[in-house]
Amino acid sequence: MKVGIKTINVVSIAVVVVVMIMLGMRQKPYIGEWTKQLTLVNAIINSLTAFFLLLGLYFIKQKNISAHKKSMSAGFGLGGLFLVFYVLYHISNEETKFGGEGFIRYFYFFILITHVLASFVVLPLVLRAYYYGWIREDAKHRKVVKYAYPIWLYVSITGVIAYLMIRPYYPF
Repeated sequence: MKVGIKTINVVSIAVVVVVMIMLGMRQKPYIGEWTKQLTLVNAIINSLTAFFLLLGLYFIKQKNISAHKKSMSAGFGLGGLFLVFYVLYHISNEETKFGGEGFIRYFYFFILITHVLASFVVLPLVLRAYYYGWIREDAKHRKVVKYAYPIWLYVSITGVIAYLMIRPYYPF
């Protein structure tokens, strides 16, 4: 197994472990009121990520590899930024409870649960897709992208939907 794939496996597992530890923290350190705005920032990042994913698809269909690479790199970079802001928000802010009732509550939790589960699944796929694309192992890249792309797009879009649904219940 190549060093790149071993690194991807380690990073993928480490991110899941860090997120699980972070979400289980009982005491949240105060790092500033500015962190309360990170949910909006992350919704914007998710929106931009979805945009760049769609743009990247358009460019690869046009066989414009250079523009495809730039679009997907923008989405990849935004994903990293999202992860940093996600951690900063959740280590320093209490969990917000969804207040909706009836069907909307079930819909929200369906979106949230599938979003979270898909985000854990997609991380190693996106890392592999990006790696294979970068080193121009095109056959492996296409094989992984077949799964990574729709899941990544789903995670990006459902992140925005979940934010819009819970936004009225934030205490700030």
